[in-house]
Amino acid sequence: MTMLPVAIVQAAPVPLSIGDGIDKAVRLAREAVEGGARVVAFGETFLGGYPLWLDEAPGAALWDHPGTRALHRILLEQAVVPNDERLLPLQELADESGAVISIGAHERVRRSLYNNQLTFRPGLPVLDHRKLVPTHGERLVWMRGDGSTLGVHQAEWGSVGSLICWEHWMPLARAAMHNLGESVHVAAWPTVREQYAIASRHYAMEGRCFVLAAGLVQAKDDLFDGLERAGGNDAARELIEAIPADTLNRGGSLIAAPDASVIAQAGEGEETLVAELDLGEIGQGLASLDTDGHYSRPDVFELSIDTRPREGVKW
Repeated sequence: MTMLPVAIVQAAPVPLSIGDGIDKAVRLAREAVEGGARVVAFGETFLGGYPLWLDEAPGAALWDHPGTRALHRILLEQAVVPNDERLLPLQELADESGAVISIGAHERVRRSLYNNQLTFRPGLPVLDHRKLVPTHGERLVWMRGDGSTLGVHQAEWGSVGSLICWEHWMPLARAAMHNLGESVHVAAWPTVREQYAIASRHYAMEGRCFVLAAGLVQAKDDLFDGLERAGGNDAARELIEAIPADTLNRGGSLIAAPDASVIAQAGEGEETLVAELDLGEIGQGLASLDTDGHYSRPDVFELSIDTRPREGVKW
């Protein structure tokens, strides 16, 4: 296969209510697959929604804030877990269609939350990528991932991997992923604002791969709706009410080619962005730049990657 149909589902999540979010994701992913897409990408933490209150609600980071505590409890209760049976419809869709589906989620491991970009692939277990460094206020919600979830899925047409948000400004994480030889890279963002678009396009050229930069569309009313679906909470509602803006995630998804050019660009609303990728462009670009090969200078630079799971406890 040299031509690969792909899609970015730029949509509003169902914040806090994971079960409803999975139902919506399955419906939208199925529509994209039925439209011909072999790779379908959703934005950062589509399942559960991006925790906007950390950036937008005054006082959310104060010690023992009742609204922040209440929202954290809801996220823990709602989060997906490893081998979560609620995710089976996404796996079944990948199995029956042969498509790869990449979607962000709040994941609970023991009693901590992770930001995980899940890759569902036909006939194989889900591929995890847990965000290595939660950005700024996100550290109030998410644990750091480890090197055990740096990886790619090898399809018959090439390989697909992912990084989340500001991981695209971690030079060694990028170098590790480039070494894995991605054909398609999913860059998961809450909103693909200008700086994030630049990072995504830079990644495409540096890694000589196609990049699906996937953003969310999320409004304050979505948070209220999801909160009620998740059982409601007065302290959480009060915190959300303190958010001054109405529209909080503004999409902006794009698909970039290995020369950093933009193949397709979304607006700020809900839409499914589609493109057909000419995988032959990758080899053409490698003629001048291969950052993992003839541009790497292994005699000067060496990267060591620890892929052991770091659970912190040995029994």
